[in-house]
Amino acid sequence: MTADQITAFADAVGATGAAHRDPAAAQDLGYADVVAPPTFAVRLAQQCEAQLVQDPQAGIDFSRVVHGQEGFVHHRPIVAGDALTGTLHVDTIREAGGHGMVATRVELTDAQGGAVTTVTSTIVVRGEG
Repeated sequence: MTADQITAFADAVGATGAAHRDPAAAQDLGYADVVAPPTFAVRLAQQCEAQLVQDPQAGIDFSRVVHGQEGFVHHRPIVAGDALTGTLHVDTIREAGGHGMVATRVELTDAQGGAVTTVTSTIVVRGEG
Protein backbone atom coordinates (compact mmCIF):
# COMPACT_ATOMS: atom_id res chain seq x y z
CA MET A 1 0.00 0.00 0.00
CA THR A 2 1.30 3.43 -0.85
CA ALA A 3 0.68 6.73 0.88
CA ASP A 4 -0.84 8.03 -2.37
CA GLN A 5 -3.34 5.14 -2.52
CA ILE A 6 -4.33 5.74 1.09
CA THR A 7 -4.69 9.50 0.62
CA ALA A 8 -6.74 9.07 -2.57
CA PHE A 9 -9.08 6.66 -0.78
CA ALA A 10 -9.37 9.01 2.20
CA ASP A 11 -10.31 11.84 -0.16
CA ALA A 12 -12.89 9.64 -1.92
CA VAL A 13 -14.66 8.68 1.32
CA GLY A 14 -14.35 12.07 3.01
CA ALA A 15 -11.94 10.93 5.74
CA THR A 16 -10.36 14.21 6.80
CA GLY A 17 -7.89 13.09 9.47
CA ALA A 18 -4.34 14.35 9.02
CA ALA A 19 -2.95 10.86 9.70
CA HIS A 20 -4.38 9.75 6.32
CA ARG A 21 -2.23 12.33 4.51
CA ASP A 22 0.70 13.46 6.63
CA PRO A 23 3.38 10.97 7.74
CA ALA A 24 4.37 13.22 10.66
CA ALA A 25 0.78 13.34 11.94
CA ALA A 26 0.54 9.55 11.65
CA GLN A 27 3.87 9.12 13.44
CA ASP A 28 2.65 11.38 16.26
CA LEU A 29 -0.14 8.82 16.73
CA GLY A 30 2.33 5.92 16.80
CA TYR A 31 2.10 4.71 13.20
CA ALA A 32 5.11 4.15 10.93
CA ASP A 33 3.52 6.08 8.04
CA VAL A 34 0.13 7.37 6.89
CA VAL A 35 -2.70 5.17 8.14
CA ALA A 36 -5.63 4.04 6.01
CA PRO A 37 -9.26 4.77 6.91
CA PRO A 38 -10.93 1.65 8.35
CA THR A 39 -12.91 0.94 5.16
CA PHE A 40 -9.77 0.93 2.97
CA ALA A 41 -9.67 -2.87 3.34
CA VAL A 42 -12.73 -3.12 1.06
CA ARG A 43 -10.49 -2.13 -1.86
CA LEU A 44 -8.47 -5.28 -1.44
CA ALA A 45 -11.35 -7.55 -0.45
CA GLN A 46 -13.31 -6.67 -3.59
CA GLN A 47 -10.34 -7.67 -5.74
CA CYS A 48 -10.46 -11.11 -4.12
CA GLU A 49 -14.25 -11.37 -4.49
CA ALA A 50 -13.96 -10.39 -8.17
CA GLN A 51 -11.96 -13.56 -8.79
CA LEU A 52 -14.91 -15.60 -7.52
CA VAL A 53 -17.52 -13.70 -9.51
CA GLN A 54 -15.44 -13.90 -12.70
CA ASP A 55 -14.66 -17.62 -12.35
CA PRO A 56 -16.74 -19.49 -14.97
CA GLN A 57 -17.01 -22.50 -12.63
CA ALA A 58 -18.84 -20.34 -10.07
CA GLY A 59 -21.67 -19.80 -12.57
CA ILE A 60 -22.35 -16.25 -11.35
CA ASP A 61 -23.91 -13.81 -13.82
CA PHE A 62 -22.29 -10.50 -12.81
CA SER A 63 -25.21 -8.53 -14.25
CA ARG A 64 -27.38 -10.09 -11.51
CA VAL A 65 -25.01 -9.42 -8.59
CA VAL A 66 -26.03 -7.03 -5.82
CA HIS A 67 -23.91 -6.24 -2.78
CA GLY A 68 -25.69 -7.40 0.38
CA GLN A 69 -23.63 -6.48 3.42
CA GLU A 70 -20.06 -5.92 4.58
CA GLY A 71 -18.31 -6.20 7.92
CA PHE A 72 -14.79 -5.60 9.17
CA VAL A 73 -12.70 -6.95 12.03
CA HIS A 74 -9.52 -4.92 12.26
CA HIS A 75 -6.59 -6.71 13.87
CA ARG A 76 -4.34 -3.73 13.23
CA PRO A 77 -4.47 -0.62 11.03
CA ILE A 78 -3.28 -0.66 7.42
CA VAL A 79 -0.37 1.73 6.92
CA ALA A 80 1.60 2.88 3.90
CA GLY A 81 4.33 0.39 3.09
CA ASP A 82 2.26 -2.67 4.00
CA ALA A 83 2.54 -5.58 1.57
CA LEU A 84 -0.80 -7.32 2.02
CA THR A 85 -2.17 -10.62 0.76
CA GLY A 86 -5.86 -11.47 0.60
CA THR A 87 -7.21 -15.00 0.95
CA LEU A 88 -10.84 -15.53 -0.07
CA HIS A 89 -13.06 -18.06 1.70
CA VAL A 90 -16.59 -18.92 0.60
CA ASP A 91 -18.30 -19.57 3.93
CA THR A 92 -21.87 -20.33 2.82
CA ILE A 93 -23.96 -20.58 -0.32
CA ARG A 94 -27.72 -20.64 0.10
CA GLU A 95 -30.96 -19.67 -1.60
CA ALA A 96 -33.45 -17.20 -0.16
CA GLY A 97 -36.57 -16.01 -1.94
CA GLY A 98 -35.33 -17.27 -5.29
CA HIS A 99 -32.01 -15.45 -4.97
CA GLY A 100 -28.55 -16.90 -4.40
CA MET A 101 -26.72 -15.69 -1.29
CA VAL A 102 -22.95 -16.15 -1.12
CA ALA A 103 -21.23 -15.28 2.16
CA THR A 104 -17.51 -14.64 1.78
CA ARG A 105 -14.64 -13.87 4.11
CA VAL A 106 -11.36 -12.30 3.04
CA GLU A 107 -8.41 -12.58 5.40
CA LEU A 108 -5.87 -9.81 4.80
CA THR A 109 -2.40 -10.61 6.10
CA ASP A 110 0.92 -8.77 6.05
CA ALA A 111 4.24 -9.97 4.64
CA GLN A 112 5.01 -11.81 7.90
CA GLY A 113 1.65 -13.62 7.82
CA GLY A 114 0.16 -11.51 10.60
CA ALA A 115 -3.58 -10.84 10.59
CA VAL A 116 -4.46 -7.30 9.47
CA THR A 117 -8.19 -7.26 8.64
CA THR A 118 -10.98 -9.79 8.19
CA VAL A 119 -13.65 -8.63 5.75
CA THR A 120 -16.98 -10.47 5.61
CA SER A 121 -19.43 -9.87 2.80
CA THR A 122 -22.65 -11.17 1.34
CA ILE A 123 -23.14 -11.20 -2.41
CA VAL A 124 -26.72 -11.55 -3.63
CA VAL A 125 -27.24 -13.09 -7.06
CA ARG A 126 -30.73 -12.04 -8.12
CA GLY A 127 -33.02 -14.77 -9.38
CA GLU A 128 -34.66 -14.84 -12.79
CA GLY A 129 -38.08 -13.51 -11.83
